Amino acid sequence: MSSATVLRHPDVSSPGEMTARGWWLVGLNIVFPGTPQLVAGNRVLGRVGILATLLLWVLAVIALVLMLVAPSSLYTFATQAGSLTALQLLLIGYAVLWVVLTLDTLRLVRLVKARSNARGWIAAFSVVVLAGLAGTAAYGSTVAGSARGALSDIFAAGPSVPPVDGRYNIMLLGGDAGPDREGLRPDSMSIVSIDAATGKAVTIGLPRDLNPVPFSAKSPLRTLYPEGYGYHDACDVDVCQLNSIYTEVELYKPDLYPNAKKQQSEPGIEAMRDALEGATGLTIQYYVLIDMQGFADLIDALGGVDITVSEKVPIGGDEDLNGVVEWIQPGKHHLDGYHAQWYARARHGTSDYDRMARQRQLQDAILKQFNPLNVVTKFQDIAKAGAQVMKTDIPQSMLGYFVDLGMKTRAQPVDKLELVPPAINPTKPDYTQIHQLVQQALAPSKPTPTGR
Repeated sequence: MSSATVLRHPDVSSPGEMTARGWWLVGLNIVFPGTPQLVAGNRVLGRVGILATLLLWVLAVIALVLMLVAPSSLYTFATQAGSLTALQLLLIGYAVLWVVLTLDTLRLVRLVKARSNARGWIAAFSVVVLAGLAGTAAYGSTVAGSARGALSDIFAAGPSVPPVDGRYNIMLLGGDAGPDREGLRPDSMSIVSIDAATGKAVTIGLPRDLNPVPFSAKSPLRTLYPEGYGYHDACDVDVCQLNSIYTEVELYKPDLYPNAKKQQSEPGIEAMRDALEGATGLTIQYYVLIDMQGFADLIDALGGVDITVSEKVPIGGDEDLNGVVEWIQPGKHHLDGYHAQWYARARHGTSDYDRMARQRQLQDAILKQFNPLNVVTKFQDIAKAGAQVMKTDIPQSMLGYFVDLGMKTRAQPVDKLELVPPAINPTKPDYTQIHQLVQQALAPSKPTPTGR
């Protein structure tokens, strides 16, 4: 009698044969779902299971090939709302089908006919595998749904734009809107300039006390401040310096940027873009605004960050140490969100330029924490924190490209240009010099000649 005949028409009076048959059916259900039904049960249900399994395998092979030969295409697919919805529905459907096939397989096994000492093992093994595979599919569906929601909340739906002079320049603003602050103001300002081909990145840091500040030629603020913002103390707020531009435009001049909201931005952000373009001579395609309070939540979601502290930093309190309850001592630390936030914000005993350096250090540490294992295992918390921490006009259609570019960036050292003393004088800036420093920092390095 053939094995196929034994599986479909077993000798039910033989506990040994029924036990062996049971293990075979359970094993087939794991290796190739739908096979037990095809050989021993409802062939229609079996064909559905086999087709679903083949489809899953084909999709997995396609994903693997794309990862090897065209990763940006895979990243683009994985970051679009429509594809994430399709993936979510597919995983839900497969989880339900797996449950149906496993329960039907146990029915076909006819446990009561197997040896008594094997019944529990067969059933338990099937349930454990069912929980693992169906649970994985269900979790994947939940992650896809969370990703779709988070990406829609954070990223814009606008068109992509090409690089300028072979580079993407992204304005990075750190918004100081902690629980003890009213409103938001940019506390740190920098430009991340990335080579569109190689991913080589340069971070350009600008001091918040830069004064005066020129605006780009297209800026509506250039007419109001032709000599630069803050020239001869010309401004409409108390302090005339770079980070005051955001506050002034948000409070008094939002009508200068009537389309900002439609473009998933704010008038103050667009004013800062014009200012940083004027100061550096670069064209800025996109911005990212990071809120300091959300920053803490993101770090907690990542499981903390590793920081080497060179000088002790106070936790809490003001510049005169009123209210300080503890210190972050020099040395290597694994900081949670609360302590990392204070490490970036603390003012006592340090200059704005020291804080800029600490904030860049923290940004680098967070980038290192974004590894595949960390993101997958903590995705839900990261997605939730990301919606709170970040606002940007980067279009969702370009996420795949930037993820691929970011992988290249992570594999290389990030160069830094800090436009602070002694490189420049923030209160008497020479913008010809600053533009030259920027261009030198962005110039591709030339190999050192060897020999004669």
